[in-house]
Amino acid sequence: METALQLIISGIAFGCIYCLVAIEFSLIWNASSLINFGHDKFIMLGAYVFGGTMVNHLGLNFFIAFILASVLMGLFGAAVATGIFNPLRNMPSDLYAVMGTIMLAKIIAEIARLFWGPEPFTLENFLTGTARVGNIALPKASVYIIIISILFLILQHLLFTKTKIGKAMRCVAQDKVASALMGIDVSRNIVITVVFSSIICCIIGIMIIPLFSIEVNMANMIGLKGFAASVVGGFGTIPGAIAGGVFIGLIENIYLMFGPAIYKDVVAFVLFILFLLIRPQGIIGKRST
Repeated sequence: METALQLIISGIAFGCIYCLVAIEFSLIWNASSLINFGHDKFIMLGAYVFGGTMVNHLGLNFFIAFILASVLMGLFGAAVATGIFNPLRNMPSDLYAVMGTIMLAKIIAEIARLFWGPEPFTLENFLTGTARVGNIALPKASVYIIIISILFLILQHLLFTKTKIGKAMRCVAQDKVASALMGIDVSRNIVITVVFSSIICCIIGIMIIPLFSIEVNMANMIGLKGFAASVVGGFGTIPGAIAGGVFIGLIENIYLMFGPAIYKDVVAFVLFILFLLIRPQGIIGKRST
């Protein structure tokens, strides 16, 4: 029983990570009708800025390092939105956007390799140790991931429902032409959305440091599973991203009770294909007419 509870809580923690990745996908798609195929490198870059520069190089405490890394990633997102996403969304073919984001990912990976070096590294005493609840021993990293993700989702809900910026983001997501006619600056809104998306990637990158070493390919699998979660839950919707992420995280870990761990990573992609075949609109999405 204790093992099952541990696997379920661990599955929820990973599900929270997948749902944040899926939210990042959804935000970019709704704002610009583009898919950011370089988002895993945004996650990796956030981890490098936090761990490689703010903590290891500058010696800042974790909280200050988190704030500064988030600000820098937000500025990076603004530059990417202005120089890449806004121009690409006006191109005559979606192929330009696909190639642009893929090449951006390659550039980020090379910059990270040249600036911080090719060797993986980790941070000492960062979200390490275990927490005990009765007879259940839980990694502190999983507990922190769940708590931080819930707090982030609450703040995001407040942003979207209580602020003018959030309401404008929702309007642009629903109809860009109507939003422009109502006086909303769509290009500026895309910049704000990519800034917000980049900060999400930074948060994800920081949270997965205790789970993976900081290295160029640290977020490859998480990025793919986050995309799968966005499709399984209902592509382009925030509730769908949350549902898909938690669903995949739980199913992955429940599988470990019955099957060999070596095939765990296959579970998300099997679910991805099954949903495309059986329910392409996802768990929450509505079938298109």
